[in-house]
Amino acid sequence: MSEKKSFVLRLDKKHFEALEKWAADEFRSVNGQLEFIIAKALKDNKRLKSSVNE
Repeated sequence: MSEKKSFVLRLDKKHFEALEKWAADEFRSVNGQLEFIIAKALKDNKRLKSSVNE
């Protein structure tokens, strides 16, 4: 598993609540949902090099 970096993220209450609902709908934590969204956006926009672990 790759090393993870921690950081603080501030979100508007309305956005956080929507994100929390979306995560629950997909059986993920809010953190897991954010990782999923970011990874997909990076891949879709060709911002990551291809790797064997994809």
